[in-house]
Amino acid sequence: MRTLFLGDVMGRAGRQAIQEHLPRLRTEWKLDFVVVNGENASNGAGLTKAHAQGILAAGADCVTLGDHAFDQKEMLQAIEDDSRIIRPLNYAKSAPGIGHRLFSDARGRKILVLQVLGQVFMKRPFDDPFSAVDQVLRAHPLGGQAQMILVDVHCEATSEKMAMGHFCDGRASLVVGTHTHVPTGDAQILPKGTGFLTDAGMCGDYDSVIGMDKAEPLRRFITGMSKTRFQPALGEATLSGVFVETDDRTGKAVNIAMVRQGGRLQQSGPVMN
Repeated sequence: MRTLFLGDVMGRAGRQAIQEHLPRLRTEWKLDFVVVNGENASNGAGLTKAHAQGILAAGADCVTLGDHAFDQKEMLQAIEDDSRIIRPLNYAKSAPGIGHRLFSDARGRKILVLQVLGQVFMKRPFDDPFSAVDQVLRAHPLGGQAQMILVDVHCEATSEKMAMGHFCDGRASLVVGTHTHVPTGDAQILPKGTGFLTDAGMCGDYDSVIGMDKAEPLRRFITGMSKTRFQPALGEATLSGVFVETDDRTGKAVNIAMVRQGGRLQQSGPVMN
């Protein structure tokens, strides 16, 4: 099975990159399933129903969120109406929506997608992410009910993301980090067969400060004072993420590649046979 995961969609530039590149990549790379983190797609803060529908219409099968899941208040209802949108597992117990779901691809193969929020350096104390993930993975053994399991680890600390990768090794097909908007270069298959990337990066304009127009972040760093609100950068975006190919029998990764398409970053993707 061939799966593509794309990192945090950042504002209008990120949405345009999804619309421009994803339909082509689905065809060229013969993708079976696509997951997109969309939690910054609407002006850099949360996700509206219309923008979620746009990402799904462009070729995503599932949209994950993060700590900004409900910045756009309409998502409180939209996530109840569309189970293809996944919020973090360890969000507040009373939060609407679901933190994991078993999907099917066009051939009927089952894909489990789950997302969890980290605790280190995050602004709010979320529930323990490791026990939350463990509970779901125990109920869905890899290679059994699910032929592919993808874990989106949305957190600040690279150490916490790497720890989650090792915690899930052999129990998930892919563990990928999101949230920092900076892609890492450590795509690998862990010893027990789980694909891993510390951070997928963002789908956004990299001539920026983590996707925001440079002027206001620079002002705050240099002077310690703010003047205006942050605004997403609007230049050409790079679509960033990771590709993984898995064995249908075991669910384990057999090939992994970093993805960079369009925009300023050096281009990369899987080598197709």
